[in-house]
Amino acid sequence: MSPRGVATPDVRERLFTAAERVLAREGAAGLTNRAVTEEAGCAKGLLYNHFANLDDFVAQLVLDRFERIAAEVRSLPGRAGEGDVRENLISAALTLLGTSGPAIAAAAVSRQAVAERVRRAWATGAPGPGAVEEAMARYVEGEQRLGRIPTDADGAMLALALAGTVHHLLMHGSPQPGENARLVRRLVTALVPTANGLGASA
Repeated sequence: MSPRGVATPDVRERLFTAAERVLAREGAAGLTNRAVTEEAGCAKGLLYNHFANLDDFVAQLVLDRFERIAAEVRSLPGRAGEGDVRENLISAALTLLGTSGPAIAAAAVSRQAVAERVRRAWATGAPGPGAVEEAMARYVEGEQRLGRIPTDADGAMLALALAGTVHHLLMHGSPQPGENARLVRRLVTALVPTANGLGASA
């Protein structure tokens, strides 16, 4: 947290949400203190009252949003045996590719200090893409125990391939609406086998 003070959750979220709108509209280059505070409808000094600098703000934005994604996907292993196997994996993958996912990823890598801080945080246990990959692998293992995915499938490699592809799409995906989702669906269909038709929608 910033040495300038402890941000209240509503202020943090107000600024984070404003930053997402700026990123969606102007890209990483447009993400400035002035742009964020104007978008949030607050005084220009507010951001620096709660964050050490713009890099601190962007790093915390990235970590906060990935923590939310990880929390959403964390329930995936518990859904083994429910619904359609492939659709469950597609839904988890697309959580990473939410409306602001690519823009936030671009903001992270556009600032070296932010990228380094985020990498350090993930390396020391902060929820990130690795948490999503782990949840996918555990889900596949659960479906294998239930016989809905063949036992000879390599769940860890399936999860790695899917998470790695989503990471690539976050950074280099198509700007065309729906194209990234189409690619994820195609990948899951190609990679994830189902046992004797089990685990697939009728």
